[in-house]
Amino acid sequence: VGYGNCAGRDIVEEHLDVCLEAGIGLTGINAEVMLGQWEFQCFGKGAKRACDDLWLSRYLLHRVTEKYGIEVEFHPKPIKGDWNGSGMHTNFSNKAMREVGGRELIEGICEKLKAAHKDHIAVYGSENDQRLTGLHETQSIDKFSYGVSDRGASIRIPVGTAETWRGYLEDRRPASNADPYRVVARLLQTINGDALSNGKADKKAAAKKN
Repeated sequence: VGYGNCAGRDIVEEHLDVCLEAGIGLTGINAEVMLGQWEFQCFGKGAKRACDDLWLSRYLLHRVTEKYGIEVEFHPKPIKGDWNGSGMHTNFSNKAMREVGGRELIEGICEKLKAAHKDHIAVYGSENDQRLTGLHETQSIDKFSYGVSDRGASIRIPVGTAETWRGYLEDRRPASNADPYRVVARLLQTINGDALSNGKADKKAAAKKN
C-alpha cells in the first residue's frame, strides 16, 4: 500500500465492482510483488461455472482498462528480473476430497498429477518456462513436487486440508495466460480418468447386452 508502492488500485476496484454487479464470484483482490501487478480471486461452484466466470472477468477487465488507456498484460513474465511472475493458481476439489478425504486419497491425487505432469504443462499457458524456474515461489517446469503449505511446490496442500485431510488442493503451475477450460479439463481427465473410462466401458457393455 501507499503511493509509489501501489499502482492501478482504482482500475482493480472498479473491475471488482463490475464483476460483482454481473454476478461473477470474485472473492478478493490484492496487489502483487511488482508495481502494477495485481491478483483477483474468482470462485465458481462447479467446473464449468468457474471457467465461465474467469473468462468473462477477463473480458470485463479489458473493458474497464479501455477507459483508463491501459493495456492488460497476461504474459507470465513480461519483464525478466528478480520478481514473482504471474500465474493462474487453480484451487480444486471434488466430493470425495471434501467429504471422504484421507491422506491416502489426497496424496494419491497428487501422485496422479505427478504422473501426468508433462500433459498438464502442455496446456497450462505459453511462455510458462520463464515463470516456472524453481525460484520466486515456483517449482521448476521440468520437476513436480507437492507439500503442505509449500508455495515452492507444483501442488500446495493447504494447512486446512492437511489438518483433516479433507478439502481442496492448489495447482500452482498454470500461467496467467492459461485457458481455464483447458486447465480444468486436464485436471478432470487426470483425477477422474479411471472413473470416466470405467463409465464408458460400462455403457459399451450394457449396449452389447441389449
